[in-house]
Amino acid sequence: MTELTSPSQRFGARLQRPSSAAALQTRVIEQETKTLAEAFARVTADGTVAAAAATVVAARRRFVAGTGKSFAYASLLAVDLSAGLSNVTLVDGTLVRHVDVLADVRESDVLVAVSLRRYRRETIALARRFAAAGGAVVAVTDTADSPLTTVAGQSIVVPTASASFADSPTAVAAVVHLLATLTTASAKGARRRLAERDRLAHDLELYWED
Repeated sequence: MTELTSPSQRFGARLQRPSSAAALQTRVIEQETKTLAEAFARVTADGTVAAAAATVVAARRRFVAGTGKSFAYASLLAVDLSAGLSNVTLVDGTLVRHVDVLADVRESDVLVAVSLRRYRRETIALARRFAAAGGAVVAVTDTADSPLTTVAGQSIVVPTASASFADSPTAVAAVVHLLATLTTASAKGARRRLAERDRLAHDLELYWED
């Protein structure tokens, strides 16, 4: 993870040599498949996703944060968690700012912080101060050497090896999905909450129906 840290470096190393679209597609698909398998094998062996799910379920308030590209994964996790759990807040830096969260951290709170290389300072600073204030921090990151792992009480490390100029999003999205699933499955009231959301969605005509 210490080499080819920027997209431009990865583009030069991986995509500038002549290659047909078919050959490149094959390389990308093979690498994505390998990376996803590695991720699932890792979290199965180390139990980090199951442990993190237990921490999120046990919390009174759940905050989810990420900056830059990592915000996409944080958003995905927050949306899925909020379907089955109460008190889930996405820290977006605009409507919910870091300072708003840090001003009222409680020991029963948890922050799930997503940070992938090149690690954004805002997320690391938020996680560090959140932990210092007594809250639990769960990291979703891409290497054991990530600056987020030194702050978090629990860390889920997801491989992002790729044949593209961009680090792979496949395993990160899959592990976030797994975390949301395990958390919701063990949350009290999740079934009732999901059913009520379905009822409200129907009453409010949120979705297209023929």
